[in-house]
Amino acid sequence: MRPKTDLLKLLPFSLVVLAVLLLPAAAHAQGEDCRQPAPVCAARLAVFAISSFEPLASATRISETRLVTSRHVVADRKTVEVFLHGGKRIEAEVIPSDYKADIILLSAPDLPPGPILQAVDAQEDSTLFTVGADVRLQRIRAYDPGSVTLLPAEGKPLARLHHSSFSDYDHSGGALVDEEGRLVGITAAGGEGRFEAVPSSALAILKERSGPEHEAVSAEIGAAIRICTLQLENLRGRRGALDEQQIKALTTACRRSGNRQLYDLAGQAFGIRRMTEESLALFLDSVEQDPNALNSRIGLAITYHMALRYEEELLHLHFLMQHAPNDPQVLRFAIQAGVWGGDPAIAQLALERLKEVDPRAALAAERFMKEPPPRPQPR
Repeated sequence: MRPKTDLLKLLPFSLVVLAVLLLPAAAHAQGEDCRQPAPVCAARLAVFAISSFEPLASATRISETRLVTSRHVVADRKTVEVFLHGGKRIEAEVIPSDYKADIILLSAPDLPPGPILQAVDAQEDSTLFTVGADVRLQRIRAYDPGSVTLLPAEGKPLARLHHSSFSDYDHSGGALVDEEGRLVGITAAGGEGRFEAVPSSALAILKERSGPEHEAVSAEIGAAIRICTLQLENLRGRRGALDEQQIKALTTACRRSGNRQLYDLAGQAFGIRRMTEESLALFLDSVEQDPNALNSRIGLAITYHMALRYEEELLHLHFLMQHAPNDPQVLRFAIQAGVWGGDPAIAQLALERLKEVDPRAALAAERFMKEPPPRPQPR
């Protein structure tokens, strides 16, 4: 099983070395070929390539001497290397915080003068642009526009802004801006056309909960991120069963991180080993933290589907059919779970959509619905 979840990239050593070698060049702002609106292109000067626990990422300027980046980028490191637009390197200090959102402040007193982005809330109809380090092209880049898919869920303090503006691992900590170049979020995660950002409103909370008095808790959160990430990296490509000690260590570290990306990755690691209960627990934690997290919902639906627990899967498929209506995998699962889980209406709706999205797959799905095989039974 390979859930479509919002994955934190775990880089092989060869790519780590290449990334570090390229970062000085990647620090240069994009040239005259920026195709986006002028305010978006100008926002590139407020974004920098950085290197820390994660060897390549981005950071966004929010004051004369402060940057913000993704917390998973620094883990429990105390400093970050910042690559200025002229290629010069400076060191920034990580400011401790007990805030579990995936953002953290950096103190960079040696930053040269430059633009500071205005923070605003995204609107449902906002056009959004990711601005971040592009190591391949060796520059800070403003990417093609996307839109808001779901605003942060109300009543969930760690909920994220969901959007369709392309984001990759080296954009973590970069800026998500609107057409006016205003900061609506800090890029966090994504995949399969579904991307996420920590909303700009979280910056005020981060500032209040940052400072030396938070050093102990900050170190604990950072260590949990590091341990969880390294354990996941160690498991990558391995399919063997985990013993009780490995299960406890992975679950404990990832949960203590408070980072929903890591919940999803750990859930995926358990899922591919058919460790259903451990996988479901982490995906459910993820959806509890952010009910609008589509990739987490898909990971949860896949886990239920593989466990043949169609009735429980249907709750999440109804949400996904509303907010990811053209995803072929969601549609195929909705057809099967609808037939075998006693919800023919969702199966029929999914079939009609599949006819538009993937007509060839719809032919097989229609045959399945006309003459469904017996419901699979657990072995």
